[in-house]
Amino acid sequence: MAVDVFDPFWAALDAVPVAPDAEALYDVGTADGRLRRANLATYLDTVGRSATMLLVAEAPGWRGMANTGVPFTSMRELGPEYLVPPEPTAPWEASSRVVQAVLEEWSGPLPVAWAVFPHHPFAAPDRLTNRTPRPAEVRAGAPVALALLDALRTLRGVGAGTGAAGGGTDVRVVAVGRKAQGALALAGIDAVAVRHPAQGGAAQFTAEMRALRDGTA
Repeated sequence: MAVDVFDPFWAALDAVPVAPDAEALYDVGTADGRLRRANLATYLDTVGRSATMLLVAEAPGWRGMANTGVPFTSMRELGPEYLVPPEPTAPWEASSRVVQAVLEEWSGPLPVAWAVFPHHPFAAPDRLTNRTPRPAEVRAGAPVALALLDALRTLRGVGAGTGAAGGGTDVRVVAVGRKAQGALALAGIDAVAVRHPAQGGAAQFTAEMRALRDGTA
């Protein structure tokens, strides 16, 4: 069997423990999990192969990524190359709409987005809620972000690991929110932070992302 650059990422993702009040989005034992996993594989294969930036948020939301399996992508933004969930829990997500609007005007390779805690944390018993991931959950999810970063760096011709060096273009890591930035720091990843688009942060997020795109930040 051929080895793919993303194989260590999938292995790290499958190793993250799942608490009773969290949902494993990419569980191959469920139909929904297989659909989301297929969509994520398509996303990584189409966007990840050329990406020079990794956007890392805190956790998936029930309106967006928890439906589609694609970070910052709700049903409204789901393209024709992806599988459509048969029973989505929501038609759209505000944060996904803001992020996708920024990416629509992006120049150059699109960033790859991810969540430092890859499962969907909810306020039990209601799965149609979001909660902040616990510190232990963030620590458990950090190796997945590291594996994804290593894969993207390998594709760019840069040595894997946080001390990457090589002849290619390195991958810039951008944290979506201060909590994600702190989680990445604990994992040894130095990331610049932009405002999370939720809770009134859309305009600031858009301006900061444009500055990163234009090389002024």
